[in-house]
Amino acid sequence: MAKITGLDNLQKELKKAEKAFKELDGHLARVEFDPHDPSSVEAAIQSIHQEIDSRIAPYGNSSIIRPLAEQMKEKCRESILNKASEARLKHDEDE
Repeated sequence: MAKITGLDNLQKELKKAEKAFKELDGHLARVEFDPHDPSSVEAAIQSIHQEIDSRIAPYGNSSIIRPLAEQMKEKCRESILNKASEARLKHDEDE
């Protein structure tokens, strides 16, 4: 009979991942920024990144959690950049 090892570690990682995902589910944070000020936009992006990092910190540097958190950060970054761009375009159209 062959013995499969490593399942305990995988189960622990999956339980950690489940808890981390619950932390990241729903509303992360509210950020406000001036779409015409690149430093304000960047500060908003950094604020969201820090919020994500702080929520997953208790779960360590898991090989499951870290890549997904990085993807989430990138999606948030893109969202903020898109909103800033849309706000600038709307402002330009209104003038």
